[in-house]
Amino acid sequence: MSVVILTLLVVVVLAAVIALVKAVRIIPQSRAGIVERLGKYQATLNPGLHFLIPFIDRLLPLIDLREQVVPFPAQSVITEDNLVVGIDTVVYFQVTDPRAATYEITNYIQAVDELTSATLRNVVGGLNLEETLTSRDKINAELRGVLDSTTGRWGIRISRVDIKEITPPPSIQDSMEKQMRAERDRRAAILTAEGEKQSSILTAEGERQAAVLSAEGDAKAAILRADGEAQAIAKVFDSIHRAKPTQKLLAYQYIQTLPKVAEGSANKVWMIPAELTGALRGVGSYLNPGASDGPGGDDDEPNVPADLPSDEPIVAHETVKVTEEDLEPDLTLTDPNDFEMPDSPYTSPIAQQARDPHVAEEDVENTVEDAPGSTPDAGAAPQHRQDDPGNETR
Repeated sequence: MSVVILTLLVVVVLAAVIALVKAVRIIPQSRAGIVERLGKYQATLNPGLHFLIPFIDRLLPLIDLREQVVPFPAQSVITEDNLVVGIDTVVYFQVTDPRAATYEITNYIQAVDELTSATLRNVVGGLNLEETLTSRDKINAELRGVLDSTTGRWGIRISRVDIKEITPPPSIQDSMEKQMRAERDRRAAILTAEGEKQSSILTAEGERQAAVLSAEGDAKAAILRADGEAQAIAKVFDSIHRAKPTQKLLAYQYIQTLPKVAEGSANKVWMIPAELTGALRGVGSYLNPGASDGPGGDDDEPNVPADLPSDEPIVAHETVKVTEEDLEPDLTLTDPNDFEMPDSPYTSPIAQQARDPHVAEEDVENTVEDAPGSTPDAGAAPQHRQDDPGNETR
C-alpha cells in the first residue's frame, strides 16, 4: 500500500514540475511571442516574465523585432534595350506587427524576396543599360517605395533597398572596359598636357625673369662702364687742356692712332692724307729739336731737351705735367672731322672736294691738270705744233 502511495506522490510532483515549466515563459529583449489558447490567438507577449496555462496555452516561435539585412542572389533582368543584366540586391526590413507577420503571411522573408524580384524587373524594364548603370539611387528609391507599401499589411517595414552589383553581358563588359580604358587614357593625356603646360609656363616665366635681371645687370654695367669712360675722357681732356698742347703734339697723337685703325681684319689698305705732310715735318722737328728747320718749320715749337728720359713727364706748362700715359692714343678723344691739320703749301684737289662738297668734279680735274709737277696722261695723244715738220703727211 505504501508503495502505491509513494508512486502516486512521485507522479504528482513530476506533473507539478512539468506544469510549472510549461506555465512560466521568459521573453528576451527585442523578441515577441504569440500565445494561442486552444488554437486561437490569445495575446502577444512582450519581453519579460509571463505565465501560461499548462496544456491549454501554446507559445509560438519568437519573432525577432530587430532590423534584418537579407541579401538576395543575383537576378536576371531585361532592360529596355533588350539586354540581360544580373542584379544583386540587399533589403533592410523590420517586423513592426508580430501578429500580422504571423497570420498575414506564411514566410515574410521569402515573400520579401519574391516581391523584390518582381519590383526590380518592373523598374529596370523601363530603363536602358546606360540609365540602369548610372541610376542606382533612382532604382533604390522606387524599390523601397513599392516594397514598403506592399509589406505594410504584413507587419513589415522596408527601411532600405540597395543594389550591390549590376553585371552586364560579357560583350557589353568588354566594350565598357575598352571605353573606360580610353577614358582613363584621355584623362591621363589631359593631365599630362596640363602638367607640361604649367611646366612650360613656369619655365618661360623663369627665363623671362632671368632675361630681365640679366638685361638690368648689363644695363647697369654699361652705365657704370660709360660713366668710367666718361670720367677717364674728362680727366684726359682736362689734363691735355690744362697742358695747352700745340698743333704738332695733336698731330703726333693723331699719327699714333693710325696703326690702331688698321688693326681690323677688314682694313687691308689705309691711306694717310696729304695734309699730314706738314704735320710730319712739324712732329719730326718736335721730336728732334736739333734738326734744321725746313721751309715749312714753325717758330712756336716747344723747347724740349734732347736728353729727356723716356719715363719722365713732358712738361708743357709751368705748373701742369702731362705724362706719356696721358698722350696714349684714344679714338674716343678726337673726332677726325674736327681735327685741323697744319697748313701745307699744297692742298690736294681731293682734299678740297672732301672739305667743300660744292666743288665740282671738273674743277678738281682742272686743278689736277694745272697742279705744279703734274704730268700729262700717258694714254693721251701727243700734241704737235703746226710748223713741226713731223706733222706733214707722208
